[in-house]
Amino acid sequence: MPKFSPKTMQRFMPLWPPFLGAGIKVELVEEDGSRVVTSHTPRLLTKNIVSTAFGGTIQSMTDPFFMYMSMVRLGGAYNVWDVEATATFRKPGRGKISADMRTDDETFDLIRERTADGEKHLHWFEVDVTDGEGDVVATVRRKVYFRKKKSAA
Repeated sequence: MPKFSPKTMQRFMPLWPPFLGAGIKVELVEEDGSRVVTSHTPRLLTKNIVSTAFGGTIQSMTDPFFMYMSMVRLGGAYNVWDVEATATFRKPGRGKISADMRTDDETFDLIRERTADGEKHLHWFEVDVTDGEGDVVATVRRKVYFRKKKSAA
C-alpha cells in the first residue's frame, strides 16, 4: 500500500512544488485506485512560447498516478516503479485540459499472473488528455515495472 491514502493524495498532491508551479489540479482520486482525474488550465506563467499548454506539463499531469493507482490496487506485496513515458501531441492545448486515468481488474489480474513466479512485468498504461470540447490534445503512455517482493513470493 502506498504511504498516502487516496484522500491525502487528492488533497496534497496539488501542493507538491512541480504541480503547484505548473498549476496542475488533482480533481479526483478514487479510494480503490481505479480512477484519477487531473486538470490544467494554461495561464500566463504556465503557457509555452506559442501560448498553449506546455508539453512537460501535459506529461506531468499523469505522473505518478498510474504507479500510485497500481500500488493501491495491488497492495504492499509488489515493487512498483514508473520507468518510461511517451507523449504524442495531437493538437494545441488551449483552455482547460484533463487526464482521466482509469485502471481495471483485468489489468491487475494479468499483472498478478505475470509476476506470480517472482519475474518482473512491464505494463504500458495509456490516457488521452482532452480539452473542454473532448478533443484529444495528447496521448500519454507510461510504462510501469512490477515485481512481487521476495518476502511476498
